[in-house]
Amino acid sequence: MSKQAIATIPTVVLGASGYVGGELLRLLALHPRLELHAALSGSQAGRPLVDVFPHLRGVWDGHRWEGHSFVDHSALDVLIATGQPVAVFACLPHGKSAEHIDRLQSQAADSDTPVHLVDLSADFRLPSPAEYEAVYGGNHGAPHRYEDFSCGLPELSPDPPPLHVAHPGCFTTATVLACAPAQAAGVAEPCYRVSAVTGSTGSGKTPSATTHHPDRHGNIKAYSPLSHRHAPEMEMLLGRLGGQAPEVCFVPHSGPWSRGIHATVHFDLVEPMTTAKLTEHYANFYESAPFVSVSETPPRLKDVVATNRCQINVAARGRRAVAVAVIDNLTKGSAGGAMHWMNRLCGFPETTGLELPGVGWS
Repeated sequence: MSKQAIATIPTVVLGASGYVGGELLRLLALHPRLELHAALSGSQAGRPLVDVFPHLRGVWDGHRWEGHSFVDHSALDVLIATGQPVAVFACLPHGKSAEHIDRLQSQAADSDTPVHLVDLSADFRLPSPAEYEAVYGGNHGAPHRYEDFSCGLPELSPDPPPLHVAHPGCFTTATVLACAPAQAAGVAEPCYRVSAVTGSTGSGKTPSATTHHPDRHGNIKAYSPLSHRHAPEMEMLLGRLGGQAPEVCFVPHSGPWSRGIHATVHFDLVEPMTTAKLTEHYANFYESAPFVSVSETPPRLKDVVATNRCQINVAARGRRAVAVAVIDNLTKGSAGGAMHWMNRLCGFPETTGLELPGVGWS
């Protein structure tokens, strides 16, 4: 059955020409209920989508992608004026998203257009504008919109979000999923020591000296040890699960691959525990989570690349424990996680458009 044969919701992607925006366009091509209405980009306006993302050519029936070009952000005036529900994904840079969202929400209110919105920037993730400004610097672009957003992971938030969603960062997604069952069960001491390695797409599409291929290829390095700005997100989300507010000692690394995050978390157990018992805690916690699996062997990054899955393995010896998690930073950590939330906001089954096979030998 084609996408046109069933009721669909017009969908807008803000900041659509970056890596996360391109990943959302890939996922939207396969989604039966979200119909691309417009891909907005200030830098690529007027260019066909397939000129910027040639790997998407032909993924819809015929040459449908050739009929879509990027439009400028000024097109929002027309796009958000239908009076019908619109799904919006905001893939704009940190510090830029809030002002565009503020404008969008004002236009939606003026035209009485219902909007389902998922923001992938950090602008609404932390508990308050003041905490955002303390971590990211500068003034927040729309502090009066802050109460419209809730930040969380679908696996840890069974209730529907009240209005709009701020999706956590990709490092945060991998780390929190690796720690959540231990924190929720109260079996872990409240300190998680995290070493996580991400691919180069995690640094965004604009190249820099640290993401340039000759520097990154065959190389690995740590950066921002114990001071990375995602650590407060991790502590916030884990702190909601009960017990003493945890400390996350986070050391991120740049890896030599393009996609994926491999996170290793060390923590101490309150009481000695076997690997089998800790695995049982994790398996029970994620029993109803369609995209998280707990394996008996350490997971491989290539098994999850291009999917919305997270694979976790745990081990325990006495009071020492380790959890290893792998995700695709662009899918589960960004676009796929955002689509998971959008499915919920729109009332669709949460797996819609996300039951993706891995690519295996990427």
